[in-house]
Formats: sequence, structure tokens, C-alpha cells
Amino acid sequence: MTQWSATVGAAQLARLLAPQDEAAARDNGRRVPAYRGLAERVRLLVLEGRVPVAARLPAERELAVALGVSRTTVAAAYEALRAEGFVKSRRGAGSWTAVPDGRPVPAGGLEPLPPETAASVIDLGCAALPAPEPWLTRAIEGALPELPGYAATHGDYPAGLPTLREAIADHYTARGVPTMPEQIMVTTGAMGAVAAASRLLAGPGERIAVESPSYANVLQLLRENGARIVPVAMADGAAGWDLAAWRRVLRDAAPRMAYVIPDFHNPTGVLIGDEQRRELVEAARASGVVLVADETMAELAIDPVGGMPRPLASFDKGGGTVLTVGSASKTFWAGMRIGWVRAAPEVVRHMVAARAYLDLGSPVVEQLAVAWLLRGEGWGRALDLRREQARANRDALVDALRRRVPDWEFEVPAGGLTMWVRTGDVSGSRLAVAGEQFGVRVPSGPRFGVDGAFEGYIRLPFSAQATVADEAVARLERAAEAVRAGGPAFGLQSAAASLVA
Repeated sequence: MTQWSATVGAAQLARLLAPQDEAAARDNGRRVPAYRGLAERVRLLVLEGRVPVAARLPAERELAVALGVSRTTVAAAYEALRAEGFVKSRRGAGSWTAVPDGRPVPAGGLEPLPPETAASVIDLGCAALPAPEPWLTRAIEGALPELPGYAATHGDYPAGLPTLREAIADHYTARGVPTMPEQIMVTTGAMGAVAAASRLLAGPGERIAVESPSYANVLQLLRENGARIVPVAMADGAAGWDLAAWRRVLRDAAPRMAYVIPDFHNPTGVLIGDEQRRELVEAARASGVVLVADETMAELAIDPVGGMPRPLASFDKGGGTVLTVGSASKTFWAGMRIGWVRAAPEVVRHMVAARAYLDLGSPVVEQLAVAWLLRGEGWGRALDLRREQARANRDALVDALRRRVPDWEFEVPAGGLTMWVRTGDVSGSRLAVAGEQFGVRVPSGPRFGVDGAFEGYIRLPFSAQATVADEAVARLERAAEAVRAGGPAFGLQSAAASLVA
């Protein structure tokens, strides 16, 4: 995969390097040389994804002026980064960020463990909850009376069952986005929807902008489709999108499409506000870029948030800038592999035509079950149960983290199913490997980045029941202790030399 080369200006890099305290200039209680401290801080920015891989760095003289240090200090820092493999340079052409040669980049997310392993392994690799019974059973029972009419047909509905397309359209209209059934295509889960959109909008070798971090499985899908992924760093904390960075990428990289998760972002849990949504849609329209908005978490608000922001499509006055992806898999149950695309009718027609060479359509019974849920009280009642489960699981997880690993940092999301945790001085990749040995499974941060970023993070979903959250974190605590006990090569400080997928 070839990545677009961004440019990090001297003033921008100086701002990113600014939030440092006295401890940042020390190593085991001893003051380190200024160049070494600068190199370490740049390296961590790359590993955390705040500076993209393959980004052009400012010239030594420019950065020295911006930081108020000598050019010799910057030159020595760049040389140290080159020796570690985090910078590559070419005489007369400048320097770029990199990751060490031979370092494996984790591919996608983690496959769910078989249910029979639950007694020995706590699986925090999958952001999914058990079915909200009795509503799963009732939905299937509600679908069965409608089945005979469809059983008399061939059963292939590439656009989806008309009754479900109408129900989904009505659901969008009730959320403030007037929608016709002709604007809906039913897919096999949200991944099927993203795959259909990316195939239509961006062929192999074309650029697709993504938030950084982003959903691991979609990143892997785009890689396998041959996309040139352009990462756009999220703003710090819960601030949401960095609109200046988005405008710069949309203008300079000219991607064909951009994939974003505005609602309880996976993995960070961030909820994007109305004003940022409006600004990104306007910037995308001006640049001719289609925004693929993943709304699979949109209805999973578990805390009062002062009213949910409007769907991204509501800011798309022309109707051709935003393509929305939805799914019953996160909202209802992962085993209900029904997703959908909302787009302009002509876009839907193109995707339906292309589907003839793929899976032809989604399962009829599951479509009827989702239609039954959306038509009655089932969807809302199931959502209430979902939110209760997620809230209890999240609160237990937060409590365990604060008690057992108080040096780990995170924002508590107001909804969704995931939390983004910075693991102090421990490498996320090493922690994931050690966790398997201690009976807890977590995905490391680099799975959610491009080319090895976010080494100091893990993603924790609210999938473990509240009763086992403390034990899950206790196992992570023991795994972290084992990583530290393994010597410097296991910690984040030496991640350049010793990282694994």
C-alpha cells in the first residue's frame, strides 16, 4: 500500500511537541540530552498517530527556530531518529517519518473467539453484546408469517426486501433525514455496505481519507482493495475532528472518498458535534469528496448528551456528498448480519448492479426480522436493553481501570461500545501478546492506525459483563507487570527495537 505523503510544518510540529513537562526530559531520574528528548518526543508522536507515517518533516533550521533551540540539537535528533528507523532522508529532498524496517503492521481487528473458550479467556477483542432477548426471538417469530410469500420466489433481492427498504427509509425520516426507499440498499452487515461504497467510489490505487485512529476491519478492507490510505489525526482528547487537518488533506491529497465515524467513534468513543459535522460536509462538497459516514453506533447513547447531534446526511443539502452506512449488528445483535446504505437513488442503482457479481443479496428471514423490529416497538425496546447493558459494562470497566491501573489514561465515552486507553509506559502490542498468556484478549492500538501508529494504546470494548470486568482488568494488570519485568525491550521506551503485531 502506498500512502499519501503529508507535510508537517515547523509551527505545527512545535505545537504538537509543546505539551511536555520536566519528566519528559528525564530517563530513570537522570536528565537526558536535549536532542535525545526531542527525538523521543517526535518518535512518540509517530507511534501515537498524531504525526502520520510518511509525513515530510520541516527542515532542521525551520524547526530549530520554531522550538527556540539550536540547529545542532534538531540535526542530532533527526540523526537519532534515522538510526532508529523513524526517519528516512534523501539528500536535497528532505526527511520523512517512518517506522523501523521489518516491523509488522497488524492487519485488521481480531476474530471473535469461539464461545467455548469463554471459561478460560476473557475476550475483549470484539465490541459486541449478547442478543437483547426476548426481542431476538420475537423478531424471528414476527418474520415467519411473512416468509411464505417470499419463499415462492427465487429469494434474491440485490437491493433488499421492499418492506425493509421502506422501514429503513421511514426510520431515517423519523431521525430528521427525509428518505425514500429508492435511497436504500440492504447489505450483509455494515462491512458489506462499506465494501460496496469503496468499490463504487474508489478503485485500486486511489486515495481514501480516514480518521486516525479508525475502525480496524475497515482499514484492512481498504488495504486489501488496494486503496492509498490517507490518515487524518483526530484532535486531542474528546475534541473530535481536526478540521484544519481535514481541509488540508481534502485540498492537497484530493481523495476520492473519506470514511468517517461521527457517532461514538470506534475506537475512541468520541461523539462529533453539529458544527464540526457541518464544516466537514461543506469542506468535502467544496473538494468533490464523498463522505462515507458509518452510523453503526449512532443509537447507542448511554449517557445524557444534551440531545444527539443531527445525522451527517442532514447537512448534505445537495444530496451527493454524504453516503450513510447503518447496521443492525451493533445496535441489535452481531449475529443479525443486516446492514444498509443510504445514498442518492442513482448511486444505489449502481451499487445494486455491481452486487450481481458478489453476494446477490442478504438473507430473507433476517431482513424480515429487522423490518418487524423497525415497524413496531421492538427496535426501541431492544435499544433500551442494549443501553442498559452497555452502561453497566462500561461503568464496571471504568471503575476497575481506575483502581487497578491508575496511570492508564482514557476519556469515558457517553455512548457506543468502545474506549481508547493509553497504557502508560507499556507497549500496546506487547500488552496484547502478554494478555493472551494471562487469559485476556485485547486488540493493540496499531491495529487501528496506519503503518504502525498508536503503539501506546489498546481498545477496550464494553463487551465483558460487569461481573467479569474487574477480573479482566486484573489480568491486564498482571500482563502489564510481566511486560515491564521483561526488561526495557518490552516497554514503550524501546518500542523502536522490539515491537510485534
